[in-house]
Amino acid sequence: MSTDDVYALMARSQELPYGEARTVLVEDALRRAEAAGDEVLAFHVRVRLTDAYRYGGEPAKAFATFGRTLAEHDRDPARFDETHSLLWQMKAAVSSLTLFPEIPLDRAYAVLDDMERRYKAAGHSLQAVYHYRNVVARHIGDGSADEWYLKWRTAERDDLSDCEGCDPTGMARHLVEAGRYEEAFEIAAPVLSSRLSCNEQPQSIQTALLPVYLRTGRGEQAADAHRRAYRVHRARLADLSDIAEHLEFCAVTGNEARGLEILQRHLGWLDRAPSAHADMEFSAAAALVLDRVAAAGHGAATIRRPAADGRAAADVPLPELHTELAERATALADRFDARNGTSHQGGRVRATLAAEPVAGFVPLAAHHRRPAPAPAPPPVPQDDLTSVDDLGELLDLVDRRRADNDLDGMRAAWRRFDAVAETTEPTPLQKARRLDGRGVEHAVDGDGHGAVACWEEAVRLFAELGDETRRHRTLGRLGALRIDLGDDGGLEQVIASAGHLAAHPGEDGDATAALLRLATAYVRFDRPADALAALDGVVPDDAPDRAGELWFLRGQALLQKGDTDEAAAALRRSIDAARTSGEPETVASPGLLLARVLARREDGPDEETFPLLDEVIAALPGASPMRASAHSERGLAFLAADRPADAVADLAEAIAAWTAQGAHEQAVQLRVDLAAGYLATGRNFEAAEVAEEALPNLDGDAGQRCRLILAHAQKGMGEEDAAATFGSLAEDAARDGRHDAVAHFLDEAAGVLTALDKDAQAAERFAEAAESYEKAGDPYGMVRTRRRAAMCLFWSGDADRALTAMDTARAALAGLPPDNEPARIWETALVSYDQARILAQVGRLPEAASHASAAADGFTTLNETDAAEEATRLHTDIRSALS
Repeated sequence: MSTDDVYALMARSQELPYGEARTVLVEDALRRAEAAGDEVLAFHVRVRLTDAYRYGGEPAKAFATFGRTLAEHDRDPARFDETHSLLWQMKAAVSSLTLFPEIPLDRAYAVLDDMERRYKAAGHSLQAVYHYRNVVARHIGDGSADEWYLKWRTAERDDLSDCEGCDPTGMARHLVEAGRYEEAFEIAAPVLSSRLSCNEQPQSIQTALLPVYLRTGRGEQAADAHRRAYRVHRARLADLSDIAEHLEFCAVTGNEARGLEILQRHLGWLDRAPSAHADMEFSAAAALVLDRVAAAGHGAATIRRPAADGRAAADVPLPELHTELAERATALADRFDARNGTSHQGGRVRATLAAEPVAGFVPLAAHHRRPAPAPAPPPVPQDDLTSVDDLGELLDLVDRRRADNDLDGMRAAWRRFDAVAETTEPTPLQKARRLDGRGVEHAVDGDGHGAVACWEEAVRLFAELGDETRRHRTLGRLGALRIDLGDDGGLEQVIASAGHLAAHPGEDGDATAALLRLATAYVRFDRPADALAALDGVVPDDAPDRAGELWFLRGQALLQKGDTDEAAAALRRSIDAARTSGEPETVASPGLLLARVLARREDGPDEETFPLLDEVIAALPGASPMRASAHSERGLAFLAADRPADAVADLAEAIAAWTAQGAHEQAVQLRVDLAAGYLATGRNFEAAEVAEEALPNLDGDAGQRCRLILAHAQKGMGEEDAAATFGSLAEDAARDGRHDAVAHFLDEAAGVLTALDKDAQAAERFAEAAESYEKAGDPYGMVRTRRRAAMCLFWSGDADRALTAMDTARAALAGLPPDNEPARIWETALVSYDQARILAQVGRLPEAASHASAAADGFTTLNETDAAEEATRLHTDIRSALS
């Protein structure tokens, strides 16, 4: 068994994040080192395995590896010489010992005493010792925690102290438990602006500060800290306790939907929780979230729990899961308290389960709003109609108030009519008119079927009475409502009403109202020619106050016909009529439609679009679907006009408005556009967050677009997940047979990996991209990705495979088109330059010199001065090594 295999495995493990895959590689490396009989190498691998277990979510396994490496070091310090690493790992050993109730607390105290002895013997400060004595004291609720905190705070830091992010994090946690929130903020604040490279930062300090932000009135900072920290924690099983804190944050800030989403994502982790303490904290916080979800009226829902240990996957009712998790947390707390001899952990669990909202609703982003409750109807001033006893007069009053759109006045007159009718028998006509009025009331209250029933009976009564004008007025309303309810048979009633009233006008405006209703129906049925014919029948002087509505309908019909310019002219006339009507809100409908037309022009949005939408939004001061639509349109228009910074504000407002009204489908679609706006303005974090919100509700092209935005956002943040997202896009493209897209996405994935120094993985992706470029008939892409695959192999330490890969890149040069000589020279020079670098590294200097010279000649031919100078320097260095 070669030790080279061990080093190769360890090198590969360094490219992986902490977790199961990395741990498996290190375990394999340890087995090979032991099989090779190299005790020293096995010792060093075992030290790394302790870290892998701890950061990978298996701290219990770290006890054995740490104990063995410490014993080996004590036996022969000169041979097993990782003194600093072992002293550092003692800190984790202390805190880990507290996390398992089956381990006697004396073990933690013994390690602390040993730690203090070793630190003193090595001449180190006891600052870290005081820190971890504080950790143990806080775990059991001992009053000595304050004493150890003061010693920790005042002791001199040295190279065994926790890093500049973790040390203040621990101090902040002590102060939070003591209710000293402002002090905690003062200690942590300077760290937040620092660049921290620790595996646990900055997410740990951001999480620790969540209760600080909430209790000191810093809601926006709390939301930002939650989003940024949880983004890191969510991929790490070892951080299950931190995730519990984010669950509790969601529960106490009105974000129970977000909390339920987090619970669903991590519920399966309970079956492999890193420790009993993490299990307890997560279970308690999850039970709190479920309690809040039930309080919000969603207790009848279920949550999917994955299969584990013989338990089948199942949809678990939320109340059942709440009871299970609360009991689980309480039982674990009892075990800790029995071990510790205190009631501290039980008290913490009880406090979590009973936690109350801290700061009301804390929106997590600009576009987050809770669905708005239905507003209570405002008190309606009651007209004093007690002196009116004439039923006919009351019905005439209803008609006048209907003409004035005074619904409250109509209701008051109807109520008085009903009261008088209890003692005075209405005439048949009065009964028919009241029945017509009841239909109006049902329609206004949203009871369409009730309205239909009343109007059908009213139509019958008016016919019996020979009152054809009232019959056809009601018939038109009846037909229009039937159409609204999905009954296409209502069209014939609207046609009959319009035909009669146009030929036999009753009062002023009857014919116009009927024809406008008919035109509306034709537009709805996509019959623009019929709609325009109906509008042509309107007599201008019949109802001049409805000119705006007439031109609006004409504009809609012309759009259906495809006469965009004429439609725009009609809509402008509708807007002009609305502006002079004294009712500015009537500008909204035609203004919004015209803006939509202008925003979708082939050459981009017309500049008139933006002031028009400004006017529409200003005309709609209150929340409404139309205002949400206007913000949507303005945001999309800004995006189409390549003004993403302007688009973001409108799109966020539109999503918030749609969400508040419960229109989630519109909000989901706009989230993709908002993510695109964030990405275009360099706000990668926000783009990723919004894209991830939208993704679960998308499929098809919209889903692919969203994942592409997410991939580029992740890439912009330097997240390794970007490679996987690009990889998933490549898989989709492969299913569709789009080899060019497959190659592009694999190329992007490889670029992400090499930027993160994951060169072995990047080489594999570049090689796959090269195969797809070949299938797509792109020789340039094939040469470039083969060359880059070779360089990634070289950087990963595999020079032999790098040389072989570079030979394939050189062979691919023959496939470059002959009609683009500059491109052929450029690609050839790049291959020669990189090939020279690899050959020089493996000692094949004459060949390396030849390729370096060829590269310099090629770059010079193209007048690429900088590249030529670099190649010349390489050639000179190689020639010097040869002499």
